Amino acid sequence: MALKFRMQRHGSKNNPFFQVVVTDSRNARNGRFIERVGYYNPMTEPSVISLEAERMNHWYKVGARPSDAVANLLKKTKVTLG
Repeated sequence: MALKFRMQRHGSKNNPFFQVVVTDSRNARNGRFIERVGYYNPMTEPSVISLEAERMNHWYKVGARPSDAVANLLKKTKVTLG
């Protein structure tokens, strides 16, 4: 099972927010997930990014790898995995 940190889109049309989840890479974007590890709301000023670094480190050690979008969030929040 290839685990990924991925963003799920929620919210209404033209008002999105995203949940950062750990999921199998073969699941659909908004499909089943293992654990929710944060969220991102780009519509507020300033944008709100909340990540649970401890849980993300746990899943990184288990084998989860971030998607490109989640990697950008990690850079913005200065969270390091590993």
